[in-house]
Amino acid sequence: MNVNEINAYLERAREIIGDRSEAEIEYDNAVVAHLRVGKDIKRAIRAANREHRSEALQPSGEHWPDLAARYEYLLEHQAILKRLGIKE
Repeated sequence: MNVNEINAYLERAREIIGDRSEAEIEYDNAVVAHLRVGKDIKRAIRAANREHRSEALQPSGEHWPDLAARYEYLLEHQAILKRLGIKE
């Protein structure tokens, strides 16, 4: 990957992920950490809710697929950043 491709990827990732507060980033990182160890999205969110009560999500049934997609994206994004040696 060349520098232009990396920059394009990072710009698109910022668009997809959106602006987040520091507390939201910590919550998202907690969900991703739980996914990384093999928990499914519901268990990962429940665990993150216990750790970050102020950011806790209480999704209804129709939101789970979107949340699963978002956090799978974040999981892969963090893996890409790690391979590139980039800190978030």
